[in-house]
Amino acid sequence: MAPDLLYLAIAITLVFAFVHGFHDGGNVIATIVCSRSMRPAKALMLAAVAEFLGPLVLGTAVAHTMAADILKPELVEQLKPEAVYLIAISGVGAAILWKIPSWFVGLPSSGSHAIIAGLVGAGLVSLGKEGIVFQSIFRGVLLPLLLSPPIGFVIGFAVFGIIRALFRTAHRGIANMFAALQRPIMFVLAAGHGSNDAQKSMGVIAMVLAAGSGEMHGALELPQWVVLACAAAMATGLAAGGWRIVRTVGAGISRLEPVHSFASQLTAASVVLVASVTGGPVATAQVVASSVMGVGTARRLTGVRWEAAANIVYAWFLTAPICAAMGAGAYWCLSQVIR
Repeated sequence: MAPDLLYLAIAITLVFAFVHGFHDGGNVIATIVCSRSMRPAKALMLAAVAEFLGPLVLGTAVAHTMAADILKPELVEQLKPEAVYLIAISGVGAAILWKIPSWFVGLPSSGSHAIIAGLVGAGLVSLGKEGIVFQSIFRGVLLPLLLSPPIGFVIGFAVFGIIRALFRTAHRGIANMFAALQRPIMFVLAAGHGSNDAQKSMGVIAMVLAAGSGEMHGALELPQWVVLACAAAMATGLAAGGWRIVRTVGAGISRLEPVHSFASQLTAASVVLVASVTGGPVATAQVVASSVMGVGTARRLTGVRWEAAANIVYAWFLTAPICAAMGAGAYWCLSQVIR
């Protein structure tokens, strides 16, 4: 039974990476597609390549945060391997069950919130509250997740304000320049997204592989096949589409032209890239959507469809408690069946 649970835990985590790719990956290409700066097929192909390369070149700091800063390593290593596998299956499964319906209705919910909350819920049932690293979760996980949306909004507002001041009298043909500049920036954003978000799956698999080894302390080993598998799953998910999210973020929040899309992408790429390198597991969906809101507000207050923006914010706040509850419920049910 134990080997089967191990393989299931790894498989379900790779499924999450795939789902995360086609769900959150839509945010990466949303603005460049909806501003008509790049054809959808070309944007998708370029972003998929960047999603795969990102985890390979930007390090694995976020993976180590996920593996060691959510559940207390010294308590996790005391569990039977089967219990650790069930934590991963329950927590990641809860995230998948939340991401699919939110994708169906076109809401860019946070995969980061979902998987972290799912693991916390499963961890509470298996380890109790003493098994949760609340201080590290707040400092290294919740704080980046909570701060990234307002940072994205403020920077997006400021970036577009600067661009508008510099190019106020420019010919309308300047739009072609901003359309061209978006391509390398979108590549960087996709690489940062691939790195930051694929590493969340890598961290879970690293924890699963270390179960029962007594080596939960310190930097867990992250085999190269794990990095490649998670990167490939994310890239394949993005290549599969995610057009519902593209429409919501790229057209549902604010009307975008190339200059607005450029300002949003520059903002999102900067925030996500810094977070990936420093180990902060930010939610790309939140950063992109909040940067679009900031750019739209800088144009004029009525430049944002606030009802659509409010629906996105509601989804952000609902994600954590729902996924934590599902993760806890799934672990309790599975632990009763598998002893």
